[in-house]
Amino acid sequence: MSSAKKLIKPLFKLNQPDDNYKFQPLPLPFGDYPYRLKPAMELTDPNKLVFQVAGDTGGLKSPAFQKLIATEMGKQYHQARNPADKPSFLYHVGDIVYHFGEADQYERQFFTPYKDYPSTIYAIAGNHDSDVNQAAKVPYSSLYPFTSVFCGKTPRPVPFGTNLNRMSGIQPHVYWTLQTPVANIIGLHSNVPKFGVVTEEQKAWFIEELKYAGTEHTEKAIIVCIHHAPYSADFNHSSSLPMINLLEECFEAAGVIPDLVLSGHVHNYQRFNKTYPDGKTVPFIVCGAGGFDELHWLVESDDILYTDKSDIFDTVTLQNACTMLHGFLNLEVTKTDEGHQISGKYYSIPHDGLKPGEDASLFEEFTYFCKHGDKQVVQ
Repeated sequence: MSSAKKLIKPLFKLNQPDDNYKFQPLPLPFGDYPYRLKPAMELTDPNKLVFQVAGDTGGLKSPAFQKLIATEMGKQYHQARNPADKPSFLYHVGDIVYHFGEADQYERQFFTPYKDYPSTIYAIAGNHDSDVNQAAKVPYSSLYPFTSVFCGKTPRPVPFGTNLNRMSGIQPHVYWTLQTPVANIIGLHSNVPKFGVVTEEQKAWFIEELKYAGTEHTEKAIIVCIHHAPYSADFNHSSSLPMINLLEECFEAAGVIPDLVLSGHVHNYQRFNKTYPDGKTVPFIVCGAGGFDELHWLVESDDILYTDKSDIFDTVTLQNACTMLHGFLNLEVTKTDEGHQISGKYYSIPHDGLKPGEDASLFEEFTYFCKHGDKQVVQ
């Protein structure tokens, strides 16, 4: 298990080619604008929501880790001592299957590993889920397999896989808001290019969703999920300037800053704090070590291919990181009279697997508190 040096900055990877030509058109929505889903969700404690987060869970070369992650998340549900601690769902932050989001990969990379997962699975698509294999024997449109599994007005049969009784989810679009009793979770679609692309239409929708979530902020925390990580210090991708600009422009236009931002894309775990001018501290968390065999380490401080020299990073610090190990996040959002508390536990799995009776290891715990009408603080 490795931990990053405290208080280092995110990085930009220098001299990266423009691959925006990989952009894929979005499918039509399945639900009505503004693409909100409010599922029946009876919480044992009406003021407490527990859910799990994982990203980049697919894999072809070493499938054992994606199965271990799914099994360990399921164990937390079954072994919870208090019913209120059972995760209500898994929120997947993208890259469910590799490398081109093909229908025939869902069986081995998703349906089989997660066949015994006890809760609902919601998802945003990653760049690999959105990409199209031009050499496929049967041509298909970007995100057709993804939407067949996760989207629909009502549950309908998934047209591929061995379980012919499998029904789809009912997410209204590839960008959408999950409305829970304790949090509004806004999921964005950042497409195929390496650093992400969000259309102007989606950007306008996002601003309106932030405004709406702002009207409910005293009752519900605001969480934003986007596959491409805005901030990172890893060697493969590092930070995404397009996603940083997108988020900050939308936060400013809406006059609303979320309480938490979750991402994948980078195959490790990183937790950043970003402090805004009003004093609010927002965690930006990368959670992309959910099973894919290639993991990403952090850049050495003297590597000339990267830079932290940017005013954008002045208020962003890396608090902790877990690299070269697979893992997942357990989040708890609690509403109090004063505001919302967001607590997290990140769990990792050793490379040699788990011994019989052994559980995933707790890597770190953290807590943030957002007081109504005041700044968010770290405890």
